[in-house]
Amino acid sequence: MKISHEIPRAEEYVHLRSITGLSIKTIESAKIALPNSVFAVTIRDNSNGTLIGMGRIVGDGACMLQITDIAVNPAYQGQGFGKKIIAELIDFIEKKLPQDAYISLIADLPADRLYKQFGFVETAPDSIGMTLKRN
Repeated sequence: MKISHEIPRAEEYVHLRSITGLSIKTIESAKIALPNSVFAVTIRDNSNGTLIGMGRIVGDGACMLQITDIAVNPAYQGQGFGKKIIAELIDFIEKKLPQDAYISLIADLPADRLYKQFGFVETAPDSIGMTLKRN
């Protein structure tokens, strides 16, 4: 497996989100969003270059950032790739971002257990995650 700090191509990003149960995004939206990533991690199968895992940090680059798009192809889950993606993101945070940067994420259950291993804590009851439903 090859780990890199490159954004995925829009088509493979949309595909990996789809097969992992994340919300569906269009290729057009992905083409706009992906280049605006603060940082990205991809894991590819060395034998054929297929994207098998990804994760991104999005935000303003210093004050407010969010970890998003953590996904591992179901055929490769349970092999520590999700943990490796988070570790690479945390390494970037620790080395490149200001100490006062606010790092957030929305954890789908049971993935919250993975994030807790890296020091993430639930914000409730002080705050809760919210979303604006548009579709």
